[in-house]
Amino acid sequence: MSTKDFVEKDYYKVLGVPKDATEAEIKKAYRKLAREYHPDANKGDAKAEDRFKEISEANDVLADPKRRKEYDEARTLFGNGGFRAGPGGQGGGGTFNFDLGDLFGGAQGGPQGGGAGGFGGGLGDVFGGLFNRGGGAGTRTQPRRGQDIESEVTLSFTEAVDGATVPLRMSSSAACKACAGTGDKNGTPRVCPTCVGTGQVSRGTGGGFSLTDPCPDCKGRGLIPENPCDVCKGSGRATSSRTMQVRIPAGVSDGQRIRLRGKGAPGERGGPNGDLYVVVHVDAHPVFGRKGDNLTVTVPVTFPEAALGGEVKVPTLGGPAVTLKIPAGTPNGRTMRARGKGAVRKDGTRGDLLVTVEVTVPKHLDDKARDTLESYREATADEDPRAELFQAAKGA
Repeated sequence: MSTKDFVEKDYYKVLGVPKDATEAEIKKAYRKLAREYHPDANKGDAKAEDRFKEISEANDVLADPKRRKEYDEARTLFGNGGFRAGPGGQGGGGTFNFDLGDLFGGAQGGPQGGGAGGFGGGLGDVFGGLFNRGGGAGTRTQPRRGQDIESEVTLSFTEAVDGATVPLRMSSSAACKACAGTGDKNGTPRVCPTCVGTGQVSRGTGGGFSLTDPCPDCKGRGLIPENPCDVCKGSGRATSSRTMQVRIPAGVSDGQRIRLRGKGAPGERGGPNGDLYVVVHVDAHPVFGRKGDNLTVTVPVTFPEAALGGEVKVPTLGGPAVTLKIPAGTPNGRTMRARGKGAVRKDGTRGDLLVTVEVTVPKHLDDKARDTLESYREATADEDPRAELFQAAKGA
């Protein structure tokens, strides 16, 4: 988060809570908004994804009492006009030009050796937690979070329904083993003279403000190798391959994206690991289909079974067959339900098995069967199943 973002963004407004909101109110508001704008619920919606990142950023600050206090103090300071950029230093109403880098890094000068006119080591004590910079500690190299990794896995239909543990081989950036992550083959890099080890440099934006960017000389590492490592070419990072056993939860669907926190690339200088995102692909099943938490199957029945009723055996996925009662006069295409024989839900319960009846017509008839059907046709000659169809067509 940049200095400019910190000054301008209203995190209370982002979460839709008042400034005196309790921790419980902030948590409730965040959970509601996170569910609404989560990328998994808004696939392909870039605006929803940006909104989700904004909500998460606001929650990271306001959910932490210490960071929230620092944020409130800083907002009060700027909101009350304690610092306003004025043309030429001094301006009307006591305004003056200033560099936010002086506030956070401890510019020297002024009364009692304090930066910015008597603020001692700067306002690092106020903003340090939010910007990861301590007052007066401008040369401390900052931790860096590891990169997120995305991988794919293909499951069988049964594995997707019941869950499975699968091996994933991944390649990611990690600390170079040859130089222990220093980038120097002797392990003795020097502090970057451009950024003095901070990994960041300031640039002016006009109006007395300055923003920070990664140092172009050390690429944000704060260190420059005297003798670049032959393996990582001085970057301190190398490609690392590893195999991880990943548990895919029961009930995943084709195309679903699963997030595993902290399972991504390792961080630098004590920073947290990135996250692992696994995109799941599910193979089709020759018998069963799926609709949400329910499984589907089509079962053929004979004309006598559909007309007179009866009981038929129906297969289930990975379990014993169930007996389904067919009511007399069941039409072709009717769907019945076998409860608890579907896919596993998030709460551990199971959906249902939806059984669709398909009345079959025999391809070959012997003389006895043919005579029987001829007798049936004669007995039902007065019944015209298309009478209502033609009547409705005329009415239209």
